[in-house]
Amino acid sequence: MGIRFNPRITRKILIATAAGLIVVVTACAVLLFSPFRVAPAEIRIDRGSSAGRVAALLRENGVIRSERAFRIAVRLLGASRRLEAGRYSFESPQSLYGIVSAIRDGRVMRASVTLPEGMTARRMAGLLSRAVDLDSASFMAAVLDTAAARRYGIRAGSLEGYLFPDTYRFSTSVSVDEVLDALVGSFRRVVTDSIAARARDMGFDTHQLITLASLVEGEALLAEERPLVAAVYLNRLRIGMALQACPTIQYLLPDGPRRLLNRDLRIESPYNTYLRPGLPPGPVNNPGLASIRAVLNPAPVNYLYMVANGDGSHTFSSNLDGHNRAKQRLNRLRRELSRRKE
Repeated sequence: MGIRFNPRITRKILIATAAGLIVVVTACAVLLFSPFRVAPAEIRIDRGSSAGRVAALLRENGVIRSERAFRIAVRLLGASRRLEAGRYSFESPQSLYGIVSAIRDGRVMRASVTLPEGMTARRMAGLLSRAVDLDSASFMAAVLDTAAARRYGIRAGSLEGYLFPDTYRFSTSVSVDEVLDALVGSFRRVVTDSIAARARDMGFDTHQLITLASLVEGEALLAEERPLVAAVYLNRLRIGMALQACPTIQYLLPDGPRRLLNRDLRIESPYNTYLRPGLPPGPVNNPGLASIRAVLNPAPVNYLYMVANGDGSHTFSSNLDGHNRAKQRLNRLRRELSRRKE
């Protein structure tokens, strides 16, 4: 004899079950979607943080009221193993759904970072570490890794010179590889095949071009002087004269840039163009496109010498006598300014 169901009882059970489900769903919806006021805060979630650790961090900063409610919301949204590291900004009002989904989806804060022309990789590392919490030591280790340069198809001992200066927007949890991808990617887009072909016509490969451009970038403070500075270096190379490029010495100074002293010019290094003929082994900074173009299109002059005037400009000379006269004028000016300050 089969089991007989009482329709009234069955209906009551179904109604009770449905009512229970409605209560549960309503409770979950209220838990997840009800907005509440929070203390506006910026927090940093470290890699590998558990839901409990994130809940405690949010509670400590006034972003949530209940750690338990947050953990329940994390489970409901399937985010237990998907809480992304980084820096987050939370404004009031918020809901648990909004908070959890932001962390689950990695909607971290982003920072705009401007890397100026002529900045060295070492200074870039410091700037990036302050802007996006990038580890400067890890960044420099990657920049100086020859294998990393090869991965990017760059025939050089490091990525110095190939980190293109520009303004970038990075997430505050950006990785070293992501930063290098962006910087070297910009270099690849800017230094086109036509630029490389023009350099070959002048007898330079891309690495030599960027090395020369870095010297121009480090020396020329005025845009209109870049082609003149480029001409000086190219003229010196052509006749086998030492480049005596101050930017190569600045590159060797741990406390630079600063005014160079005579002892600085005696530093033993392949980068010391006062002691070693020809180009240094590689770029001494990361030049912009204007300096690269200046090397490819130098001014049609026979200058071999230049003296910095102290105001960003230079006095250019074709021979040593003119150079010495320019230095004497500069020394007289310095003495006069020194007397005025006394």
